[in-house]
Amino acid sequence: MEMLAISATKARNEWSTVVDTVIREKPQIIKRTRDHMFLADINLLSELLSIYTFSAKVYEENNGTITISLNEIDLAENGKDKQDALNKLAASILEYAEDYYNDFQYWARGNRATHKPYVFKALILNDIEKIGGLIECHHGKI
Repeated sequence: MEMLAISATKARNEWSTVVDTVIREKPQIIKRTRDHMFLADINLLSELLSIYTFSAKVYEENNGTITISLNEIDLAENGKDKQDALNKLAASILEYAEDYYNDFQYWARGNRATHKPYVFKALILNDIEKIGGLIECHHGKI
């Protein structure tokens, strides 16, 4: 990795060139002392996260409402029908992603560390309909 990295000093001194390279050519690895950072165009991040989708279990409640429970993140929503529950779940995913990012140092540790790709996927999409379109639903059993 050392051979691929540019120094933080060089990146700072040639910031416009570094950014142009990242946007038009390729990502850059920047080294500062022992730290390495990855600077990339957001479209590349979107491509890298394209394999991540959401899956959920759908439950029909005794009162006729529908509950959808997300598998990747501990979120569930109930609605009058499947579409209503799906819309609410997509909104909850985006809200969770924003909260996670805003307190990243806290949430990105422990058992929630595996949520990172889903959080960034939701943040990049930033659209409840698009997020809802990525939720693959399967029937669950109560």
